Parts: sequence; C-alpha cells; structure tokens
Amino acid sequence: MSVFLTELWLIDDLEPKSAALNMAMDEALLGEAKAPTLRFYRWRTAALSFGYFGKFSDVSTEESTREIVRRWTGGGVVRHGDDLTYSFVLPAEKRTSAPGPHEVYRALHESIAEVLRAAHITATVAASDAPKRSDSCFANPVRADVLIGAQKVAGAAQRRTRKGLLHQGSIQGLVLPDRFPTQFARALSQDFRERDLSPEVERRAEILASEKYTTEAWLRRR
Repeated sequence: MSVFLTELWLIDDLEPKSAALNMAMDEALLGEAKAPTLRFYRWRTAALSFGYFGKFSDVSTEESTREIVRRWTGGGVVRHGDDLTYSFVLPAEKRTSAPGPHEVYRALHESIAEVLRAAHITATVAASDAPKRSDSCFANPVRADVLIGAQKVAGAAQRRTRKGLLHQGSIQGLVLPDRFPTQFARALSQDFRERDLSPEVERRAEILASEKYTTEAWLRRR
C-alpha cells in the first residue's frame, strides 16, 4: 500500500456524530478529497449500519435501541458504538498506478494486522472466505479480513465510482494500541499529514444527511 501512497491525509474526527451524518461525511469526502484520506470517527449513540443491498426488514427490530442507517457501500450488518470506525478514500486521479479494490482491501487490512502485531497482538489476514453464518458482518470472515485466531476483528465494505474508491471499515472486539490512528496511517504512508474536515466536506455532508441518509426512502429502499 505504501508503495503508491506517497501522500496521505489523516482526519481523526473526535466529535461523535449521528449515524446518518457519519455516512454522509464519508460520501462527501469521496466527492471532495484531493488526496488519499484516512478518517477515523465516533458515534453519537449506539448505531447499526447495513449494506446498500441489505433489507431494512432484516434490521428493523433494532430500531428502538440503535440509530439505523443504510450504507452507501455493500456488506453486511455492523453494530457500532464500541468499535473504532474508519473510512479510506482514494480519489480517481490518484488511482492511475494503484491496485484495484480487492488489493486496496487487502493492503489496508495487512497494515492493520501489522500495527496489531507490533503491539504483540497475534493478528493474521484471512486467506479465504469462511462459510456464511448470518447477516452480521463480524460473524462472516471473508478473504483479507483481519483475524485473531478464528475471530474476525476488522472488516470493511467498498464502493467505487467515477470519483474514486470509498472503503468503510470497522475494528472491534479488542483493545487497540494507544495512538492507533497515527500508527495505521504511518503503516500506509511515511508521508502523512493530519488534517481537519474541510468546510466544503462539512457543508456537503449536512445536505447529504438531510436529503438522503435520514430519509425513509433511503432507509427502506429494500
């Protein structure tokens, strides 16, 4: 991964946000980012995200206890609140010599595993898909997910558009090393810079949250 990431912007977004606004921020970043960007974020309350192709009826029973949001990316059901959630955006103009989505997925997860191993946590990257057991993302390790033993601790989903690639990931089920965000960023690129969310991204995200991610039409589209 670091071979082509000659630059990286790191955004450690400490302010907890609603589920809808977090999803909107990621989409806005894909539209506005001028460099590969790694964003870590927090949740205002317990939340559940499910993939673009998922059915709302499969998660509706949790609506009374969690904020529920449909992701723009695919994948299964992910429960948020105790996890560390991140997104990675690779703008289209930066993908000229970059690998494809599967290679990006593996490279990000290999970097996570590398940071964990440096903290004496025995992490590996899955070599193949495990049999699907449920709609829960973390019950179903797939190729290139991060494992501790047989337990999945990091998974992700992606979406590719003309603007570039969006990768949304969650790390859960373990105590992460101190300063994990900067260690992860350094594993991806020796030349990373810490940034804040730009006013343009924040404005675009507010619109997307209001007009898309909080709407019943988006939530119940399937």
